[in-house]
Amino acid sequence: MSTRFVLGMGGTVDYEVRWDPAVLERLAAELGIGPQDLDLHAPVDSARDLVRSVLAFVRDGVGGERYVASSSIVEEVAARFEKAVTLGGTCVRAAIAMDVLGVPSTLHLVSIDDTVRRLLPASAEIVSSAEEDSLDPHLIVQYPAGTRVRLHGPDGDAEIVAPHPNRIIYANDPPHRELRLARDLPEALGSADVFLASSFNVIQDPRTLEDRLAQLRAAMRALPPGALVVFEDAGYHVPALSLRVRDEMARTADVYSLNEDELQAYLGRTVDLADPRDVATAVGELHALVPAPTLVVHTRYWALALGRDAELFRAALVGGITMASTRYRLGDGFTADDYAATAGLARSAAGAAVAEGLAQLLPGVVVEPALDLSAVASPTTIGLGDAFVGGFLAALADR
Repeated sequence: MSTRFVLGMGGTVDYEVRWDPAVLERLAAELGIGPQDLDLHAPVDSARDLVRSVLAFVRDGVGGERYVASSSIVEEVAARFEKAVTLGGTCVRAAIAMDVLGVPSTLHLVSIDDTVRRLLPASAEIVSSAEEDSLDPHLIVQYPAGTRVRLHGPDGDAEIVAPHPNRIIYANDPPHRELRLARDLPEALGSADVFLASSFNVIQDPRTLEDRLAQLRAAMRALPPGALVVFEDAGYHVPALSLRVRDEMARTADVYSLNEDELQAYLGRTVDLADPRDVATAVGELHALVPAPTLVVHTRYWALALGRDAELFRAALVGGITMASTRYRLGDGFTADDYAATAGLARSAAGAAVAEGLAQLLPGVVVEPALDLSAVASPTTIGLGDAFVGGFLAALADR
């Protein structure tokens, strides 16, 4: 019998802009942005702030998520680029990925409009806390490794070069900031075998966060005995609130999952993801901070599980890697045959070396190397973590 999945807590409408360095160079010149103005952490209160933030991420080759003072800023910057309108949010992208493999799900949403209704997979059922239609788009920027943007500064021109491909998210989304839970969520959970929780990273008010966590605890009492709870972490709009969510979900979830950016954010340092010793130290430190029954970390080089039931999730790690790699190769619209073709790719040498080293350094760890995607000329870096979650969950369908 197939597993019943309930995926929460909210989806988004995304503006995925087509990467164009020339547009960024023009915007930087118009807005008077030079190399000295780039800042990863400055508040995004204007179009100028958003552009200098994007350029700082490109300079450092990293990804992240940032709160924007208003949706009009997103609209203003997005209007300068070619863009595709898609659906985002961890639970929605996971559901779309699962649908490719014929695994249906029930989605908990906090906002909805005709775009969402049109683009959701037909297999997805919905429970929603939205009382009316609304649209607050998220701006999604993905950039390739080696891309170059020339800037003019007081000391002359300078060129920034991206050392790695990555993606950045900018949003002002009131329904997600409130993250109201649907009244019929407990009913949906009553027949669930697997429940995915996510999206608490967008809440900005501590009292709202406490209320939503309490509501979630109450709703989860409806879960049948033996149901599996998976939590997917994210980049927090108010970083201080991440610790409260982390402590709550480490106690509540059976599987606590996060990516390389969140790993490094919790540790407050950069981790060499290709060095088994550095990874072993980092994962050991993280597990002390996040004492969940099973900890999952997924990165560009490998994915691992550590904890009480780690070995039970080996196939799920492979499923997550395969799904994320398929999206990396092909973007939106791939098929089950594409997924099968990706599964046949060779493992990456760097990932295999880490897996071999960790097996000796970290007792009880289960590691699966990433696939060799070096031949992909135009990768998709948007939604890879969400695709990993979808592949991970889909592999649990016959658990």
